[in-house]
Amino acid sequence: MIHRGDLTIPTKGRGTYDITQDVRDIVQKSKAREGLATVWIAHTSASLIICENADPSVRRDLEAFAARLVPDGDKLFSHTAEGPDDMPAHVRTVLTQTSIGIPIVDRELALGTWQGLYLWEHRTSPHKRHVTVSVIGE
Repeated sequence: MIHRGDLTIPTKGRGTYDITQDVRDIVQKSKAREGLATVWIAHTSASLIICENADPSVRRDLEAFAARLVPDGDKLFSHTAEGPDDMPAHVRTVLTQTSIGIPIVDRELALGTWQGLYLWEHRTSPHKRHVTVSVIGE
């Protein structure tokens, strides 16, 4: 059995957005007991992460680390067509991931107790991000 669901996630700018429940809802609609949910984001300046879901300071710390690692306006970059956060957003996406596979066990995402699935917006301005969830299972 194959099932697909699509999400449009409005962002308010740079930061993490919890999409765990949205993906769970698609898995539930699929009726798969066992299988794999592949979550994919169709963008080059936003990514997906599985991260600590209990303490939001973890995600703030990740953002602070990314800002230090790939600062906006770095003179290293020539690709600045859409502003000083343009190329840093692309680098952040390449360093993280645009696709995540999560096992489905007993009709549920097999995430750990403290794990959540997040869209990580790397641009400073608001966007509408498109995520596809493909479920393969039985």
